[in-house]
Amino acid sequence: MIREQQRTFTPGLVAFSIIFLLAVALVAGIIVYQKSPPYVVTFVVLLVTDVFCLGGLFIVNPNEAKVLQLFGKYVGTVREAGWKWANPFYTKRKISLRVRNFESNKLKVNDNHGSPIEIAAVVVWRVIDTAEAAFEVDDYQNYIHVQTESALRNLATQYPYDEHEEGQKSLRANTQEVAEQLKTEIQERLSRAGVEVLEARISHLAYASEIAAVMLRRQQAGAIIAARQRIVEGAVGMVEMALDLLHKKNVVEFDEERKAAMVSNLLVVLCGEHDAQPVVNTGTLYQ
Repeated sequence: MIREQQRTFTPGLVAFSIIFLLAVALVAGIIVYQKSPPYVVTFVVLLVTDVFCLGGLFIVNPNEAKVLQLFGKYVGTVREAGWKWANPFYTKRKISLRVRNFESNKLKVNDNHGSPIEIAAVVVWRVIDTAEAAFEVDDYQNYIHVQTESALRNLATQYPYDEHEEGQKSLRANTQEVAEQLKTEIQERLSRAGVEVLEARISHLAYASEIAAVMLRRQQAGAIIAARQRIVEGAVGMVEMALDLLHKKNVVEFDEERKAAMVSNLLVVLCGEHDAQPVVNTGTLYQ
């Protein structure tokens, strides 16, 4: 593998000053020796060479790097920002070192239970090895996009969309853990491209349209069952508390039949979906 080699080159201002002064001297020499053809030809050749050296000047912006090659051979990378000069025969390829992000396309895959879902992710990344990014893969940006979608598809098949059993991990409930696993898997795939993954998170998660309505009814049923369970637990506690208070304060004594009737009435009142309609008893407790 080709690893990055950082290089330093001549400051551009120094190189430009030397080239400019040399050009002035050569022009002056041509004027002085204009009647001597051999000198004039020599000065002209040197002047052309001097002007050609201007092609070695280049600028490196902040959070940017230039990868240098000489006739196809990797020479080094310049990371220091500023105006620089290098061999005019060097080819210079710009690679951004800034933090970048992208959102993958919405992928349609089957989760761990075979249910079709739609999923997408946001990945934050940056280049840390310019040589690997430039030479180890054909197009490192396209490589990142393809490998991210591949890792996302693989992750979606390892978890169900929603937990069906207590303690089961799912894409919807365990977002932090899923995000960490997604980041790790993407980083493993991009290690050859000289890229560091800073963050990876799921940005879109939903059932596919063909089963969305069915799954919505299932979620609603689960929510209703959970709510009913909480209501019943609370109602039983309130009934128990009421019977205990009545017994401790000797307000009224109930036999088992009357106690069962009271429990039934209280549960109907507390668990019913509509307001209770009171019935006034004008007789005795037993009639």
